[in-house]
This record gives sequence, C-alpha cells and structure tokens, in this order.
Amino acid sequence: MQINFKLERRIGALSENPSGYTKELNVVVWDEKYTKYDLRTWNPNGKPGKGITLTKEELKKLYKLIGEEIRQIGGYNE
Repeated sequence: MQINFKLERRIGALSENPSGYTKELNVVVWDEKYTKYDLRTWNPNGKPGKGITLTKEELKKLYKLIGEEIRQIGGYNE
C-alpha cells in the first residue's frame, strides 16, 4: 500500500542525528485530502519515518499541555 504525501510547509526541526535523520514539525497533506500537523523523523532523502499526525485542535491542546509541563519543571530558562 502506497501512502502519498506532500510536504506543505516546514515549521522546524527539533533535532538531527549523525546519519542525517531529522525530527521535524511540519504541515503535511496525506493522500491528497488530509492536511495535518506532523511530528516525525525524515530521512536525508526526504522520506517520512515513524511519527504522529495532529489536527489543529490537537496541536492547540499539545501546546497547552507543553506549556503546563514547562511551568511545572521550572520555567522557560533554556
């Protein structure tokens, strides 16, 4: 089964490992109909690895949860 995707917009990379794989947050269109926020690894050739997709509502909830967690662990000092 082939999954089609189009990388609509790169938001940013979180990390890169020595072999060139990056963990990125992007906007991706899956199967030409599902536009999602996407957090996953990408290989140096631009192919997606394992990750998660989020709706706009899920992204907003994740943002809120991350903010709460950062406050719990001592703020935005880094």
